[in-house]
Amino acid sequence: MNLDTGIRFLETHEWARKEGNEVVVGITDYAQSTLSDIVYVELPEVGDTFNKGDQFGVVESVKAAADVYLPMSGKVVAVNAALEKTPELVNQDAFGEGWMLRLSPANPAEWNELLDAEAYQKVVEEEEASA
Repeated sequence: MNLDTGIRFLETHEWARKEGNEVVVGITDYAQSTLSDIVYVELPEVGDTFNKGDQFGVVESVKAAADVYLPMSGKVVAVNAALEKTPELVNQDAFGEGWMLRLSPANPAEWNELLDAEAYQKVVEEEEASA
């Protein structure tokens, strides 16, 4: 599993990375590999606002569909339009070209509530052990 130590995580397998005053959000490498070949990504509209933990979209694969949740509260300032035509970018580069949205955080302190890479790794290990 590919794990970027400069980002934070939710237990539900979403990631958040600070870029200036914004936070970029996507699903983790573990999540995309578990889902398998992603064929569709549903994203919110620019301007939509969410609370931490709210569902913001859906990822569909050949195996299953999964809801995706927001790691932080805030307003959507950009979505990755490339995922409309090439949803497989999530499989190919979950932490890079497969990003899903950019958020202007409403409460920057929520960053400190997210899991670091080590804590997220433990979540994954526990899931794999119980599977």
